[in-house]
This record gives sequence, C-alpha cells and structure tokens, in this order.
Amino acid sequence: MGEKETESPVLAIIVPCYDEEAVLPSTNAILRQKLDEMISSGFISPGSFIMYVDDRSSDNTWKVIHALSSPEVRGIRLSRRSGHQCALLAGMGEALDKCDLCITIDADLQDDPEVLAEMVGKSLGGADIVYGVRKDRKTDSWVKRTTAGNFYRVMRGLGVDCVSNHADFRLMSRRSMEDLLEYGERNLFLRGIVSQLGYEQDVVFYTRRKRMGGYSKYPFRKMLDFAIDGITSFSVRPVRMLFWLGVAFMLTALGIGIYAVVRYFQGATIEGWTSLILSIWFCTGILLMGLGIVGEYIGKIYIEVKHRPRYRIVDKV
Repeated sequence: MGEKETESPVLAIIVPCYDEEAVLPSTNAILRQKLDEMISSGFISPGSFIMYVDDRSSDNTWKVIHALSSPEVRGIRLSRRSGHQCALLAGMGEALDKCDLCITIDADLQDDPEVLAEMVGKSLGGADIVYGVRKDRKTDSWVKRTTAGNFYRVMRGLGVDCVSNHADFRLMSRRSMEDLLEYGERNLFLRGIVSQLGYEQDVVFYTRRKRMGGYSKYPFRKMLDFAIDGITSFSVRPVRMLFWLGVAFMLTALGIGIYAVVRYFQGATIEGWTSLILSIWFCTGILLMGLGIVGEYIGKIYIEVKHRPRYRIVDKV
C-alpha cells in the first residue's frame, strides 16, 4: 500500500480546439517536450498523455489531431459546436478514468506551459486545484484591461467567489474532476464552479504570452456573453437590485406627488412637461432593463429544464 502511494501520478493535459490547425503542430511539440521533461524528472507517470478536444472545427483541426495521434497524444471530436466550456468538460470526462491529474490549457499556448511542472509540484504538495494566474495584463489593450478588471469587481460584489486574472488554465485532481462533472447545468461558468468545489487550492503565477498563430476565439461580443453567463449563473442579486430600484422609484414618486399636492394648494402653477416626458422615458428604460434582467434568468431556466446533452463525442483517436 505504501509503495502505491509513492507512484507518480498520471497526468492528462486537456486542450480544447476550435479552428487551430495553424498552431497545433507547434503546440503539440511544446507540450510533448514538457510532458517528457516531467516524466524524466519522475514528476508524472510514463502513462501521461495529451488530450485534444476538437469542438467541431470548420478547418482541418481534426485531421491534424488525427495525424499527431500516438499513445501519448489522443483526441476526441464533438458532433457539433458546443463551446469552449463544454469542450473542457468533454475532455475531462473522457480522461477521468485514465488519469490522476489533469491540466487544462488553450491551444494557442498564451498560458505559459513553462509553469506546468510547478503546477504538478503544487499538486504533489497536497493541492487538489492549482490555478494559473496572470501576473499582470500589460499585454492587453486598455479596453480589455479595464473591462476585465471591472468584471472581476462586479463578480465579487455580487458574491461570486472567483479568482482574478484566472481563465481556464488550471490543474485538478481526479476527485475534484469527479465533483465538477456532477454539475449538470448547461449555463457553464467553470471559473466560478471550480472555486466552489472546496478542497486544498493553490496558485502559480505566469506571464501571458503572445499567440503563436491563428486568431482569438473570444471577440468582444463573446466576452460580453461569457460575462453575462458568469453573473447570471451564480447570483440572483441583479434581480434583487431591480426590486430595490423599484422601491426607490416608488418612494421618489410618492415624494413628488406630495410636493405637487402642496404646490397645488399654494396656488402655484406646475409647469413640468419636459421633466414629465424625461421621467416617462427614464422610468420606461428602467422597466425594460428590469424585464431584460428577469428574461435573462427565465431564458436560463428554459434552457436548463430541457436537460439536453451538453455535448456528444462523434470520433476518437
């Protein structure tokens, strides 16, 4: 029993892919090198492997994965485009029974693979979850830095426990993977779910690199959608805020009503066409915004209650 406890863990490096044919050969070479270095140092078992998840790419990504396949390089292909978060779950679900640890990393390797060994070291030291956290955002544009910073502040303000400047570059133990896979929701925000799992958690810091090729799969619109999903997945505070905003408007309207009655009995003429029109427009805007927030939650409920599969695997190598 004691001998088994000292065995090196099997590591699976899970790489979600969408239209990544331009970078995959270079990515695979770098990850294979890091895998071999960790195996040689005794950090991980020789049975460790890389798992590529093709999220139904429109280019030749699957053909490249097929050509790269070996005992150390495996791949699965989803039957339709399921999204980055579902691709990560599909990779973990496929690798769960074949590994003791997994590390998720994007195919562009902007998340620095040089810290993979440090992550495994933290895991061997007792951490079930190790987050890859950016040291800074100097390489981002001012807009991206500002919106990212505000996003994390809003999330914390809404009571969502998430790690700032952490994307989906993380190490997880098998038991934390098993717990994560029990979450059945379709409205996935893994950065928030993983932090709720508990267990011993640690971080490694790294400097984000430039893309090796290809293009970003998260333009502003998708980043905004992702942020909204994150907020609505973990907090009902926007709806509560809407309620208290309504209360504030009712009290304001009551005050204005009392003021108007007093001015009427004083014989003063109330001329307020402009302010009345502005009030109508403003209140209508608040109401429509409120309906939009409530509708966002109802839409999420509609999607969840259908219990449709989040992804289907159509091919493996």
